[in-house]
Amino acid sequence: MPGLTQQAAQFVASMDTQAVPARCYEAARIGIADCLATMIAGANEPPVAIVRDLVAENSGADAAPEVPSGRGLSPMDAALVNGVAGHVLDYDDVAIDGHTSVALAPAILAEGWALNASGEEALAAYVAGYELWAALQAREPGALHERGFHPTAIWGTLSAAAACARLHKLDEEQTGHAIGIAASLASGLVANFGTMTKSLHAGRTAQSGVLAARLAKKGYTASGDILEHRTGFLQAHSPSGKPDLQGDMKLGREWRLEATGVNVKRYPICYATHRAIDAMIDLATDNDLKTDDVKEIKVTIGETQRLVLRNRNPQNGLEAKFSIEFAMASALAARQVGLAQLTDEFVRRPDVSGTFKKVSISTMPTVGPIFSESDQVSVVLGSGRTIEHAPVRNARGSWENPMSADEFKTKFMDCAEQAVGSNRAVSLFESLMHLEGAPTLRDLPLTAMH
Repeated sequence: MPGLTQQAAQFVASMDTQAVPARCYEAARIGIADCLATMIAGANEPPVAIVRDLVAENSGADAAPEVPSGRGLSPMDAALVNGVAGHVLDYDDVAIDGHTSVALAPAILAEGWALNASGEEALAAYVAGYELWAALQAREPGALHERGFHPTAIWGTLSAAAACARLHKLDEEQTGHAIGIAASLASGLVANFGTMTKSLHAGRTAQSGVLAARLAKKGYTASGDILEHRTGFLQAHSPSGKPDLQGDMKLGREWRLEATGVNVKRYPICYATHRAIDAMIDLATDNDLKTDDVKEIKVTIGETQRLVLRNRNPQNGLEAKFSIEFAMASALAARQVGLAQLTDEFVRRPDVSGTFKKVSISTMPTVGPIFSESDQVSVVLGSGRTIEHAPVRNARGSWENPMSADEFKTKFMDCAEQAVGSNRAVSLFESLMHLEGAPTLRDLPLTAMH
């Protein structure tokens, strides 16, 4: 049997688009649309402005647009800026063990625009990149988070390279080199969660995918066994020290995207909080709870979730995105954890910050890459009475408990309408929901100036 690197290259270069299940394409459409919405919503955030100021405008024929301003950039720079924008609010969807769409969509949209790729080709590139991520993650029994690596920046870099290789129609050998190049570009640390640098992980991941595919197309080479070598990618990043370095990856026969899909976020905060937020909002609403009514909030989450949610006493909106204490306080005080609550002022509000110390956390083993079997929330009132929510297994918006079509459109419009106008936002949404019919990505009204 071919080695893992060769199997991956064969799959990406020769994936039969007719064999891809329809549910995979549905997930790819949702992932690209959701990521584009969060790009638009995050475009004016300070971290994006800093990165934007470092890249030069490009008016060449292959320039790709910065979203939503329309400023022409090189495809690599467009992937960088749009990737940072897509992740800066932490509102982009998640899957497997990270943020698959923000690794893939900025690279696909930038390079696909430059190559005049069709919507169908963009969707196929997303599927190829996602499937590679899922197949690699399945070979590691541990969780990258526990080693200190951000999966979005590790698996995602190879996935973005695979997607771009697909867009460039690279052959098997070139695709293998693109994956190998990307393997040496993959980096991102969990210790930077709750800072500007986390969003840079996404931008650099997308940018590195574009770079790796372009280098491979020009003849740049990399190791032909980069995935499986004992000093290669899987072994070097392995938290368990025992990755599966041989055997069948089942690419093209076992469609992971169909099974695990994408989980659309209802809240612009780390996904490790979402199930507990659903429970806390229900308890607060059903019992008309006020912060003064509550003596203690008891939360049980997975061990790795607790590791990621590192900020016990956040002082600003960025830190609050990785705080279960804030998530519970906001759900109780505002019945919501939205963009309006992820501000420095709200985080420091006395009734919110005063609730942090009321939150007590216990953990249970994780059964997947990061999550426990279910999250549990109960509230002890000042009277001594305890009210409990049933364990929450699937967050609202997850692949197993999805948003309705109207709810998804509402999220998209909330993110995009103010920046590009209502009519263009509606047009963009409808185009993305029928992306397979677009003759070229350049037909999409991606910007306010298109």
